[in-house]
Amino acid sequence: MDKVFKALADPTRRLLLDRLRENNGQTLGELCEGVGMARQSTTQHLGLLEAANLVSTIRRGREKLHYLNPVPLHEIQERWIDRFERPRLRALSALKEKAETAMSSTPKPQFVYTTYIAATPEKVWECLTDPDATAAYWGHRNVSDWQTGSAWEHQRLDGSGTADVAGTVVETVPPRRLVLTWAEPGDEDAGRTSRVTFELKPFGDTVRLTVTHVDLPDESARRQVAGGWTMVLSNLKTYAETGKPLPVSMWAGAGEQ
Repeated sequence: MDKVFKALADPTRRLLLDRLRENNGQTLGELCEGVGMARQSTTQHLGLLEAANLVSTIRRGREKLHYLNPVPLHEIQERWIDRFERPRLRALSALKEKAETAMSSTPKPQFVYTTYIAATPEKVWECLTDPDATAAYWGHRNVSDWQTGSAWEHQRLDGSGTADVAGTVVETVPPRRLVLTWAEPGDEDAGRTSRVTFELKPFGDTVRLTVTHVDLPDESARRQVAGGWTMVLSNLKTYAETGKPLPVSMWAGAGEQ
């Protein structure tokens, strides 16, 4: 948390976060133009923000897109604000939602979430692709041979083989990158598919896992997947680090993924 406070102490870095809050997913050039600063100086400030986990980056071709990551702010909120000021808690939650949705009409990720997991990339990859592991923490079995072009399914645990989500493996680079099309029953035939990307990068003794979910049909769908992914990835982190899922019902009061 010291890195977060150090990053927020500088007015230029706060301005960069404001720029991302207004328009998430900007390139270095766009951010330089917005703050009137040289590329080298902006890169240094963004490096500190990324080290504090306040900014996440996604490579798209030759471009590197920058996203505001509100998770550290939420942790500050829980520690010092939640128990005292409920109205401000709600305001910060609204800020998080706005930061995640403030994207232009260009094909940029509509939902981005980054978490750090104290495990190896191989272990996190197993948690994403092994049917028994996903059954333990996700409540469904992810079933595929995970080869590019293969089908994959998110199957119920009732033995029926029913898939609540299905799609195609677009790209697979174990244990670094996995890209899937994502569709509920009937949506794929109607051309209504979205896309999920998992990116795993070693970060010291941890793995930085970034999940992006793009091409969602509307704001209602974005809110649904945002809530679902937050629960799933929290449970994945706990399972990868301890071998057990969270000791509470994940989906009580939440829409299931």
